[in-house]
Amino acid sequence: MSMAAQTSGTAAAPRPMTKEERKVIIASSAGTVFEWYDFYLAGSLAANIAQTFVPGTNDTAKFIFVLFGFAAGFAVRPFGALFFGRLGDLIGRKYTFLVTMTVMGLATFVVGLLPSYESIGYLAPAAFIICRLLQGLALGGEYGGAATYVAEHSPQGRRGFYTSWIQTTATVGLFLSLVVILTLRLSMSPEAFAAYGWRIPFLLSILLLAVSIWIRLQLAESPAFTKMKEEGTGSKAPLKEAFGTWANAKIGLIALFGGTAGQAVVWYTGQFYALFFMTQTLKIDGTTANLLIAFSLLLGTPFFIFFGWLSDKIGRKPILLAGCLIAALTYFPLFTMLAKTANPKLITATETVKLVLTSDPAECGTLFDPVGVRTFTKPCDVVRRTLATNSIHYDLVAGPAGAPLSASINGAAAPAGAAELVAAAQTAGYPKAGDPTILKTPSIGEMFSSARAMQAAGILFVLVLFVTMVYGPIAALLVELFPTRIRYSGMSLPYHIGNGWFGGFLPPTAFAIVAASGNIFSGLWYPIIVALGTFVIGLLLLPETKDRDIFKS
Repeated sequence: MSMAAQTSGTAAAPRPMTKEERKVIIASSAGTVFEWYDFYLAGSLAANIAQTFVPGTNDTAKFIFVLFGFAAGFAVRPFGALFFGRLGDLIGRKYTFLVTMTVMGLATFVVGLLPSYESIGYLAPAAFIICRLLQGLALGGEYGGAATYVAEHSPQGRRGFYTSWIQTTATVGLFLSLVVILTLRLSMSPEAFAAYGWRIPFLLSILLLAVSIWIRLQLAESPAFTKMKEEGTGSKAPLKEAFGTWANAKIGLIALFGGTAGQAVVWYTGQFYALFFMTQTLKIDGTTANLLIAFSLLLGTPFFIFFGWLSDKIGRKPILLAGCLIAALTYFPLFTMLAKTANPKLITATETVKLVLTSDPAECGTLFDPVGVRTFTKPCDVVRRTLATNSIHYDLVAGPAGAPLSASINGAAAPAGAAELVAAAQTAGYPKAGDPTILKTPSIGEMFSSARAMQAAGILFVLVLFVTMVYGPIAALLVELFPTRIRYSGMSLPYHIGNGWFGGFLPPTAFAIVAASGNIFSGLWYPIIVALGTFVIGLLLLPETKDRDIFKS
């Protein structure tokens, strides 16, 4: 059945949630929370992972390795969507996401047991990357299964509300990982946490896995899939039917470019790039940054439910597209406010310290390295990446062909070596990590008593609010776009290309833009352009789906 053949159903009057439906939502959401918890640990504990698995003392190399490890998990998510999506459409939703959960939980547990580089050499980082790949494959199958399963248990007219509980799980999983990490950091010495404490959150995943499997084993298959099997209307080749025919593939492309791409960059900007920006650009310590993010997530999470509920009333499309547009229009002022609040000395330095690099244009590359595998050797590239890593603003001026790289600070000649130039810029006014003017709130009590911390938390809450607007309705929208026979496959691929590639590669892509431009805010152009593109494409091509009958096979 092509997508064009799917018609809208008649909206029914909303009824109260039944006990069985509540059980379905709790079980599906709990399991998905634990999967996201597992997946996010690698990002939240990036520094500790790098110190354990990467040799040497080069912090930039360690940082690039962590970006690569994080990106690897996102890169394979669409392949997990294809593999597990096909299984879900052939054998059922329930058993497929039981498999994905088991793979995720075991891979995460193994990370907690992996020997260090000092013990087994390069097998350590290789094993970590393999675990990240397995996590990405599993997550590629988990989300589509959980969202489809809940939606197919939902009554007409309440799918947005019901599936919005699944939408909270990514944020709750991140919040849970931050809480566990913060609890351990605050209850252990920094030396003990660095030595073995960082492994504990990974090892805890085995307990979460056992609980999740026990909960989900209590559930029955979804009624829509059961009805399809009884009628014999299932697809024998769901991938071919979903993506090999233009009528269905076109819907997948519209779902990607008119929905999930913009949703993904808004989501990852509000939750992950904000954390990256605070720790890597503003040089806020990890504990403070995690406290601020955790507090904003706690405040913002109920709005996933609100916007899911609202989408049942006014539609999925207007809320999703409004979130993309508002986010794109406000990112620059919001991140500027965050920087001025958290690290005012840095912003002052960008305005008063004029650092100029002069180089032969042929000696300066693109610096685009989304998965962290390129090696940069030209002085122009090495210096620019180092300046970006240290949040130092610069202007690049074209010099004569063949001329060596030169630098100046406020009109005076400066050393052109990367480390020496950073030191000169810091002498001129740029703050170092640990500068006393940088926002620091090592405890919850200090966060609430600090006006600067609460202002920063307020800005982060606004960013999370945009996340809830775009993410709250997206599961219902994707489920409603595809018929039962290819639903798991059809919705999973655009979701995971959007979130795995457009969203997952956001931090390294934004960093490459910053390094190439010399402006600490220029990385925001990536989510802004993608979000605006989704707004335009979605406005023109994305259908409204809230009243569709999803029981058609």
